[in-house]
Amino acid sequence: MDLSTLKPAKGSLKSRKRIARGQGSGKGGTATRGHKGAKSRSGYKTKIGHEGGQMPLQRRIPKYGFKNINRKEYKGINLDTLQKLAEKIKTDSIDVQTIVKAGLASKNDLIKILGNGKLTLKLDVKAHAFSRSASSAIEALQGSATKI
Repeated sequence: MDLSTLKPAKGSLKSRKRIARGQGSGKGGTATRGHKGAKSRSGYKTKIGHEGGQMPLQRRIPKYGFKNINRKEYKGINLDTLQKLAEKIKTDSIDVQTIVKAGLASKNDLIKILGNGKLTLKLDVKAHAFSRSASSAIEALQGSATKI
């Protein structure tokens, strides 16, 4: 092997036109940028959504609805989920820390107990909110639904 027989590995070279490498390359002169204007200059950058003076799409479309900044977002947990959790950890008292430790919610979530599913155990549940059906189902089995 000598230096005159060295070749690049197969597939390592790209077969694309190299721009701005003189007139003989076929892509010299303006280097495919066209004549004059901001896009032909170096350092050209535009903001996201800029449409060249035309009213941008996000300002053209109508805005509607209402976003309440004081809304409280609750993580809903059903009674059947509480039933499974209580059977798994063998306890009759469930609070927010227990739910977080079980991975059903994160520590910053507000937790609301919902009345979907069947409950057969007597439970003492502490959460941020309860639906009417959930609290009545818990209290029907002599359990307690405490709002914190």
